[in-house]
Amino acid sequence: MCAPLEIYQQNIANIAQQIHDLKKKKLLLGWLRFGFMLVAIGLSWYAIANGEVLLFPFIILLIAFFFVALNRDLKNSAAIENLGRLHQINQTEIAVLDHKYTHLTDGLHYKPHLHAYANDLDIFGNASIFQYINRALSEQGNALLANWLLLPATAATIKMRQQAVKELTNEVKWRQQLQSYGMASPITIPTQTKIDTWLQQKPSFIKKTHWHVLKFLLPAISFTLLGLHLVDILPSSKFYPLIILCMAASFAISKLVMPSYVQLDKITSQLSSLYESIKWIEEKKVESPLLQTLQGSYSNGASFASTKINQLKKILERFDLRLNPVVFIPLNTFLFWDLQQIIYLEKWRDANKQNIDGWFSSLAELEALNSLANLHFNNPKWCFPILEERDGLLQAEAMGHPLLQKEKSVVNSFATEGFSKLNLITGSNMAGKSTFLRSTGVNIVLAMMGSPVCASKFSLSPMAVLSSMRISDNLEESTSTFYAELKKLKEVIDAVYQNKKVFLLLDEILRGTNSADRHSGSKALIKQLIKHNATGMMATHDLALADLATEFPDNIQNYHFDVQVAGEELYFDYKLKRGVCQSMNASILMKKIGIEM
Repeated sequence: MCAPLEIYQQNIANIAQQIHDLKKKKLLLGWLRFGFMLVAIGLSWYAIANGEVLLFPFIILLIAFFFVALNRDLKNSAAIENLGRLHQINQTEIAVLDHKYTHLTDGLHYKPHLHAYANDLDIFGNASIFQYINRALSEQGNALLANWLLLPATAATIKMRQQAVKELTNEVKWRQQLQSYGMASPITIPTQTKIDTWLQQKPSFIKKTHWHVLKFLLPAISFTLLGLHLVDILPSSKFYPLIILCMAASFAISKLVMPSYVQLDKITSQLSSLYESIKWIEEKKVESPLLQTLQGSYSNGASFASTKINQLKKILERFDLRLNPVVFIPLNTFLFWDLQQIIYLEKWRDANKQNIDGWFSSLAELEALNSLANLHFNNPKWCFPILEERDGLLQAEAMGHPLLQKEKSVVNSFATEGFSKLNLITGSNMAGKSTFLRSTGVNIVLAMMGSPVCASKFSLSPMAVLSSMRISDNLEESTSTFYAELKKLKEVIDAVYQNKKVFLLLDEILRGTNSADRHSGSKALIKQLIKHNATGMMATHDLALADLATEFPDNIQNYHFDVQVAGEELYFDYKLKRGVCQSMNASILMKKIGIEM
C-alpha cells in the first residue's frame, strides 16, 4: 500500500485534473445558456412582429433548454466547489505529515479550568493533541471529540470504537468527502438549538380546521378573480380593489407565520451540509457494530433521515422566496404562499420531532471516529492498544510522543503491573524525564478514547490519568504555586484513597518549598501512595528518593535518563534506563550562562 504522503499527492493531482475538466464544461454550459436565451429572444421578437404563432412552442422549448443548461451549470459549479474543498483537505494532511498543524482549530475553549491531566498533557491549545488529531467540522463533532479526550471510555466502548476506526482508516476518499460536506457550511450548536426550540412549540395551524379550509379556499378566490378579469367579466375598477384585499389578507396571515420563520431563519445552508453528510453516510456499506448503529439511526426501515432533512430544507427555501419581493408578492397574493408553507412546516415537525437530535449526535460521533481513523492512516505504524483485566498494567514498546516529529522522536519501552507500584525516574535537566511522562500520559489518554497510540505495542488496564506536572500560581484566586500544587496533590491522594483506577504522573513535586521539606514531603507521599495501592510514575531530581527502592523492593522501580559530557558539551540520548542517574548537568549549564562555579 502507498504511503499517506503519496496518496495525498495522487489525490491532489487527480482533483486538479477534474477541476480543469469541469471548468471547461462550465465555459461550454455558459455559452449554451447564452445561445439558448439569445435565440429565444430573437424568435420572440420575430414571432410578435410577424404574428408567427407557430414559433411559440419552439420558443418555450428553447427556454426549457436554457433552464436545463442552468441546472447543469449549478451542479457543475457545486462539483467544482466540492473538489476545491477536497484539494484543501489533502493539502492540510500533507502539511500535518510535515508537522505543520498549528493553523488548525486548537480547541482551547474546551479546556476545563481544573482537570486531572488536560493542562499537563497539552490536550488543548496551540500545538496540542486536539489540534493534531481533530478533523471534525461541526461544533457538535468538535465538542464530542474534546469530551472523549477528557473522559476515559469504558472497555466495551473502546473496543467498539477501535473496530470502527480500523474499518474507516483506509476509506480515505469516503472520509474526505464527509469532511468536504461538513466544510461547505459547518453545522453549529446554535442551529441545533434553534431547531430544538422550534420542535418544542405547539402547532398554530395544522390543528385548526379553518386553516386547512382556507389553504384551498383563499387561492381559489384569488385565481377566480384573476380569471374573471382576464375574460373581461370583472372590470379593473372592481378587480384591483378585490386583489388588494386578497393581498392584505395574505400578508395578515404572513404576520402570524413570521415567528416560526424567524426561528428557523438562516439555517438552510447548514441543513444542506447536514443533508449531504447524512446521505453520504446512509449510502455506505459498513460492517462494524458501532458504524451500523450510527448508520441505523438515520433509517427506520421505511424512510431515511436525509430525505426528511431535504424536505425541511426545501420548505425553508420556499419560505426564503420572501426575500425577493418581485416573486413573493404575486405568490403570496394568489397562492397565499406563507400559509401553504407553514402548514407543510408544521406537518414536518409533527412527523419528525422525535428524531432530529439523534441525527446531529450520530454525525458528531462519526466525525470523531473519522478524526481517529485519519490519525491512524497518517501514522500506520501506530498500534491499537490491547485492554487487559490485570490490575495496574501498562506495557509499551517503542512508545513515543504523538506530537514530536518522527525523525526527532526517541522511543522507549516500559512496563509495570500491579497496584502499589511506583516508578521513580531520576535524571539530569533536559534529559527527557518530563517528555517521557507526557508521552506515557498522552498515549493512555488516546488509548482510553479508542484511538491508536504512538507505540509498536501497547497493553493496559482500563484506567484514567491523574497528573501533577505543570503547576502555576493564580493571582486571581491569590494562590501561590506551592499552594496550587498542594491542591493538586490533595486530588491525587483523594483519588488513591477512593481506590479509583488511575495512573499517576508526578513531576518534581513540592518544588515550591525548601529542599529539606521537599525531600521529607516527597518521601512521605511515596510511602502513603504505596500503602494505598497507587500505581504510576514520579520524576525527580532528588536522588535520595531512589533509596526507597531498598526499603520497598516490591513496590518501587528506579529508572533514569542520563547525559554524556564531553568537555563542556552535553549529549542526550533520551533513552530510559534501569537504575539511578549518576550524571547531572546543572553545574555545566550554570557555567554556560556565566555563573562562576
